[in-house]
Amino acid sequence: MKRARAQQKPAYGGALAKFEGRYDPELFDSLAWTRRRYEEMPRQLAFRARNRREALAWQRRLRAKLVELLGGFPARTPLRPQVLEVKEFPAFTRESVIFESRPGLGVFGYFFVPKNRPHPRPALICVPGHGRGADDIAGIDEKGQDRTEKGPYQYDFAVQAAERGFAAFAIEPLGFGCRRDPASRRRGLGQSSCQPAAGAALLFGETMTGWRVWDVIRTVDYLETRSEVDSRRIGLMGISGGGTITTFGAALEPRIAAALVSGYLNTFRDSILSISHCMDNYVPGILHWCEMHDVAGLIAPRPLFCESGEKDDIFPVEAFRRSFSEVQKIYRIFGAEENLGSEIFPKGHEFSGRLGFPFLEKHLGA
Repeated sequence: MKRARAQQKPAYGGALAKFEGRYDPELFDSLAWTRRRYEEMPRQLAFRARNRREALAWQRRLRAKLVELLGGFPARTPLRPQVLEVKEFPAFTRESVIFESRPGLGVFGYFFVPKNRPHPRPALICVPGHGRGADDIAGIDEKGQDRTEKGPYQYDFAVQAAERGFAAFAIEPLGFGCRRDPASRRRGLGQSSCQPAAGAALLFGETMTGWRVWDVIRTVDYLETRSEVDSRRIGLMGISGGGTITTFGAALEPRIAAALVSGYLNTFRDSILSISHCMDNYVPGILHWCEMHDVAGLIAPRPLFCESGEKDDIFPVEAFRRSFSEVQKIYRIFGAEENLGSEIFPKGHEFSGRLGFPFLEKHLGA
């Protein structure tokens, strides 16, 4: 006769599990509490303008506040640029470039110059999301070899830009690729050093977003020195963390003539506040002043295209729709709705560009 199995005890569910029914569980729900706090935030510089004059005044105030929240920007110093390598491809030339965005801090990037196209060209600064850095968007695989097929998630969008006739500069964000600490490098190519670097920024009263946006501003400075580039037609594009920098960078740098934000536009409430993200996304105190669509509204009336995957699990598509609708209101006040575009595509957190690239070609004249 088989011995009856001993009845298994339920798994331990925490200190309050045995008191179920005797307390309100929402009192101990961290997400519920932070969302209630969100509703209490004043968002003092949310968009409320009724005409273009009020909208321009709002932009001036919010831009100044954002620079303050990001930790401020340093004074410009010499770029000291160097071209380390030039490599020829059938459709373009690819240069490996370094420069200094501030004393003691180097920036690396791949600069693509299309062949058989008249100069100067419109240019795109291309900012990758989390991954291996600029290699992920420049057609370079995990072994340092040139890819024959465009890679997943980011689909080598800097290469795509060059193939479409843009001068494209794929820059390495601080904390990725060759701009990492030794411990992160030992753990492999895909390991970022956003932590502790983003944490260090907060200890200094600054932000990783501010550091990366300054790199973009200095990249514009560098592109203005290149004879191949029409400085009046410099655009900015990026996905995910690169979308963050595209949103803030285009909002704060008026020389950016057009922007493509992929896999980022959302609400702070439904994404950054509610879903675990890298520390490099956080700007202390920003919800006292504005929401994400207010930041994007600082790009108006310049051309802006935003795209989102239907199945994006860290930037939910419904929040994208709501946020984009708020951005539309801002562009409407400027009388510039024709300068705003969007795409929702049936995939997850990845780059599309199906409608975004034609939008940039139209507005930058590639």
